[in-house]
Amino acid sequence: MYSIEATLDSSSSIFNNIPYPAFLTDKEGNIIWWSREAERHFGFSHDDVKVENPPLLDSSVKESFSDMYDTYSHNEDPVRFDSILLYHENGENSIASIVAKSFTIDHYSFVIFLIDLDHLPKSEEASFLELQAIKKSLSDSYMVVYLDKEGLITNANSQFLKKSNWTPKRILGKSFWQMFPDTSEHQMVATNIMKLLRKGESFQGTIEKITKDGINYWVELLAIPVRDTQNNTLYYLLLEEEITEKKLLQSRLEKIAYVDTETGLMSRHRLEDIVTEYIEEKRHFSFVFITIDQFYTLREIFNDQTESKLLIEFAKRLKVYFEDTTIARVGRDEFALITPLSDWYIQGFTNYLRQNPIYLNNKVIPITISGVITKYPEAQHSYLHLIKASNTTIQKVKQEGGGMIASLSQSEHNKLSRTIQIEKRLLEALNHRDLHVMYLPQKDLESGKITAVEALVRWEDEVLGVISPEELIPIAEETGLINEIGTFMLEKCCEQAAIWHNKGFPIKVSFNSSIREFRDKNMVKTIRKVLEKYDCPPEALQIEFTEKFALEAEAEKSIIQQMQTLQQDGVTFVLDDFGTGYASLRYLQLLPISQLKIDKSFIGSLLQQEKLQQLVQGLIQFGHSLSLRVVAEGVESAEQYSQLEQIGCDALQGYYISRPISTKEVENLLNKEAKTVKNI
Repeated sequence: MYSIEATLDSSSSIFNNIPYPAFLTDKEGNIIWWSREAERHFGFSHDDVKVENPPLLDSSVKESFSDMYDTYSHNEDPVRFDSILLYHENGENSIASIVAKSFTIDHYSFVIFLIDLDHLPKSEEASFLELQAIKKSLSDSYMVVYLDKEGLITNANSQFLKKSNWTPKRILGKSFWQMFPDTSEHQMVATNIMKLLRKGESFQGTIEKITKDGINYWVELLAIPVRDTQNNTLYYLLLEEEITEKKLLQSRLEKIAYVDTETGLMSRHRLEDIVTEYIEEKRHFSFVFITIDQFYTLREIFNDQTESKLLIEFAKRLKVYFEDTTIARVGRDEFALITPLSDWYIQGFTNYLRQNPIYLNNKVIPITISGVITKYPEAQHSYLHLIKASNTTIQKVKQEGGGMIASLSQSEHNKLSRTIQIEKRLLEALNHRDLHVMYLPQKDLESGKITAVEALVRWEDEVLGVISPEELIPIAEETGLINEIGTFMLEKCCEQAAIWHNKGFPIKVSFNSSIREFRDKNMVKTIRKVLEKYDCPPEALQIEFTEKFALEAEAEKSIIQQMQTLQQDGVTFVLDDFGTGYASLRYLQLLPISQLKIDKSFIGSLLQQEKLQQLVQGLIQFGHSLSLRVVAEGVESAEQYSQLEQIGCDALQGYYISRPISTKEVENLLNKEAKTVKNI
């Protein structure tokens, strides 16, 4: 090897007379020869190279060159790389092109790299200044937001902060989804945009967003993934131009014209007027709400012009089939009808679409629809209530596969009416703190004591009566009020846990949390602040979450990091309803879980089914193999208690132990235990 280096480094060497900086590597990427021109330009001496390779190349680039050695060595033609970042001895850097050429000396294969510093039309400094000018121009003209790969905001310019009413400090860590109205439709739009970005694709379109104060506004959004030289995504960039005035003007013009300009159908404003008139006149009618299935997928496939043609052709079929019927377009892919027609005829529209498919550019567009028929006056609704009820029901139709128009029964009408009432009353209850908390004791089988309680939200409304958690929680999640309930429960749990600890009852208090709450990057600060407010030891707080939460959390690093931080503080995390959700168990590895709660659905028939006993025992053994504490919920008999104790369960909760009880009743139970121990 020495003779080769000597040959290359001699003054007569043809390599040393190359007018470009050059260096020679072996197949491992180690620099074994360094030209005088390279020494002059980069500052690293030939002796430096012999002792230790200088950091000329970024480590990832060096690895790429090494990985592609076979390509160089078997390719007779030179291979060129553009826009490579090179480091200098004085700490500066430059960008250049590199040409690689293989050759052989004395049966040894090498690759020589020639650095073309004059190839780029601009210096790095000039390019940097140009980029800075572009950045300033964009920042002056647009609202600019930076997201990390988890969808969390890392920076935003003054234009965005001014419009959204967020402060620079408060906006950091907020999720992309929090910038959208908290409805399933708007959250789906945000999710679809994020899916495109994570696939490395851009999004451009008109969207509706929301300020910190809950005021809606419209923007023209360009969302793009920003990549490095290795095509790895670094972050996401959002450029937004506000068009609220333009949208309001369009809305006013539509209201004046009462016609949807794209399809020729009635506008939603005219439809609202007609529905209001019908309700005032107490007329009977069916309100039919129809959406095109997988419309956002179709939008990705076709361009805007084709999308418009699709909507026009669909509107034509509505007008032909529902002749002499009031038909309106109420959303991008949403349509509504007012008709006295029978359900079977309305539902026949799905067959009509199959028999009369839409052709665009001589190709059949495979579309299906989902719809719902709501009758008036079976449910006492306004126009807005009809639209809201239809949106809620149609989501269920889509979840069941879509492709049909469902007709609501009388009981479903009544349920929708009650849901709307609950939403309205819940907001008032939260404002007046009318909710209260009951506690479900948990018995430790080793000590025989109550060591924890699960906090359960309860609500008895003066108008609606008792609203069960099974009814309350889904509505709260749908409306976004679940966050307010979560905050209420956190406060109550920390306050009560601190009181009990001060009285000498070191029990844990747990409450359920949602994925939406943990998407707020300030969740750790919020919990720490509440713990400090009530002087509550973190070890007294347990946070329960479902498998659905776990599955979503495992894909979002910021959530995992927040959970790990809280665990380090002493907070315990409990996986609730274990075994009922998803097949993936990867979250058990990623999330800081300390306890598993076996769902009550496994316990109800425990004594009747031997296979179920084996399954529950397997779940317990599985939990113990991961050093997790295992709790069974829904225990309602002495036989179940005995069986679960026998197969190794750590703790139990359910009506056999205790029904949900008040704060005072919990203390009575704990005092009774303490007296029993004292007497012993």
